[in-house]
Amino acid sequence: MDSEGLPLLLPPTTLASLAASWLQEDCPGLNFAALVTGAAPSQAALWAKSPGVLAGQPFFDAIFAQLNCQVTWFLPEGSKLAPVVQVAEVRGPAHRLLLGERVALNTLARCSGIASAAAAAVKVARGTGWTGHVAGTRKTTPGFRLVEKYGLLVGGAASHRYDLGGLVMVKDNHIVAAGGVEKAVRGARQAADFALKVEVECSSLQEAERAAEAGADLVLLDNFKPEELHPTAKALKAQFPGVAVEASGGITLSNLSQFCGPHVDVISLGMLTQAAPTLDFSLKLFAEGATPVPYARR
Repeated sequence: MDSEGLPLLLPPTTLASLAASWLQEDCPGLNFAALVTGAAPSQAALWAKSPGVLAGQPFFDAIFAQLNCQVTWFLPEGSKLAPVVQVAEVRGPAHRLLLGERVALNTLARCSGIASAAAAAVKVARGTGWTGHVAGTRKTTPGFRLVEKYGLLVGGAASHRYDLGGLVMVKDNHIVAAGGVEKAVRGARQAADFALKVEVECSSLQEAERAAEAGADLVLLDNFKPEELHPTAKALKAQFPGVAVEASGGITLSNLSQFCGPHVDVISLGMLTQAAPTLDFSLKLFAEGATPVPYARR
């Protein structure tokens, strides 16, 4: 899907609820700085000051909509940023522009950073000729998952399961609790029925074979080194060609290419959400009729 169409995935009521909670967190009481700025109509330029992928426009918009401010974008979602560049303009009462400033910038910076990391990972994977799925994980920031999963999509990666109800993933602790792979998969298969896929985390070829035999749709080969991963995936596919193989654990941008192979369908990286750097944005007020500048003149 084109990045410009991705905002359609976000329900307006959910966006409004999130934006309201973020603003409430940042200013739960009196806004003393409002006495300094006043409520005069003002405008501010949004500047991108680091390279990367622009992501998070719907969240930025929702924050300022809560404050009755209007945002005009000059670049579409998913644009590659070459700093320093003005990407948007925000108009509204001065005290409300500044009330939303930090919350909006934090959200945009985080979402854009994840999209940038995702785009970099996809580029590395495609550079090897591999055509599988680069995916994120459920290792997200509590309360900020929607932003981070959305950022993955803008960057061209798969978001993986959004929550526990999106895919039945049987991990090592589930297998121990159930008393074995076969029992765990049977229980998962019964709960999933026809609507959900079942994935099983496996630590060996033998365990993966038992999971596939029991009815798993996907097998997660977790923390396998590349030299172990590829022969294991090949052997499993030889017996169960319909079972998808996911590789995960210890994968970074620097070693990602080593995990790309013809028998691996998905490569998931927790670092896309856990370790992605934020992009640098700033919001600068400017006088009506003046030319916006990215840095304040002192």
